[in-house]
Amino acid sequence: MNDPATLPARVEQRLHWTRACLADETVLLERASVDAGMRSYWRARGRAGTHVVMDSPPGLEDVRPWLQMRSLLAGHGLRVPRVLAEATDAGFLLLEDLGGPTLAKVIDTHTADAWFDRAITQLLLLQRIDVPEGFGHFGPALLQRDAGLFDEWFLQRHLGIVLEAGDAARLHAVQQHLMHNALGQAQVLTHRDFMPRNLMPVADGPAVLDFQDLVRGPIAYDPVSLFKDAFLSWPLPRVDEWLARYHARARQAGLPVPALEDFQRDADWLGIQRHLKCLGIFSRLRYRDGKGHYLDDAPRFIGYLDEVLPRYPVLEGLRHLLDTHIRPAMADLAPQEQAQ
Repeated sequence: MNDPATLPARVEQRLHWTRACLADETVLLERASVDAGMRSYWRARGRAGTHVVMDSPPGLEDVRPWLQMRSLLAGHGLRVPRVLAEATDAGFLLLEDLGGPTLAKVIDTHTADAWFDRAITQLLLLQRIDVPEGFGHFGPALLQRDAGLFDEWFLQRHLGIVLEAGDAARLHAVQQHLMHNALGQAQVLTHRDFMPRNLMPVADGPAVLDFQDLVRGPIAYDPVSLFKDAFLSWPLPRVDEWLARYHARARQAGLPVPALEDFQRDADWLGIQRHLKCLGIFSRLRYRDGKGHYLDDAPRFIGYLDEVLPRYPVLEGLRHLLDTHIRPAMADLAPQEQAQ
């Protein structure tokens, strides 16, 4: 799929709008980051320093939900990007420049405790916001869609696996357990991608990004997303420790978390659901959208599953699927992947 942000007419329109906003004909734009969707970000350099332009092509990405969610979060004290100018019909926003690398690029084993404490502070502010009327819900429809993504795009399209009746029934039973657990948790405002890649390491932050898809969802979803990132892995004992730290602070903040043992299970199971979803989405990005690099992280998700599935015998059907189908298929595919 062609990148609409690089079409000559869009390039010219974006540059003209930015120069007019900043009253500076010397401004030049360079790509600041690549997004999984149609949205793109550009760093503007000119006489007034640097700024960031968000480009959401009309008809492909509507900028207004992002602005609405930003206003909601900022109104409750979260650190989010400041908007300096907007052209909603054209799909352009001029934002403050929060710097280059995301938290995913600067966090390490020595700084993780401090950064995650600060990220938890932002997350607790988010989760304490009353979910407005009319918000989407991380309910059966979304969960069914996520389950379908894993089967259709990862198993069938990427690995070429079509499950026979017995294996399909085992997978369905696991997915039902995961769904019932998610639906049974306390529901709060949920980011759905609250991870270091969507956090910026600024002094009064971290600043929260990519929040346009906020929904009402299970309370353990964002914490497990933070510590079991799609692009960054930590040892399981450390993850368990951070989840316990979040749990203690959430309880102190009056959030409806269950007992720690139950919360640990809820986080583990939502992590499994999320990792299966990511495998499906990343496969779709490769085969539908031509963004193949996301699947480079597929072994990370398999590793996450291997870590926690032994804790829960009731999810044995997924372990069986991993051992009998997924791992052999990934091993067969590896030489082709390396040759590309």
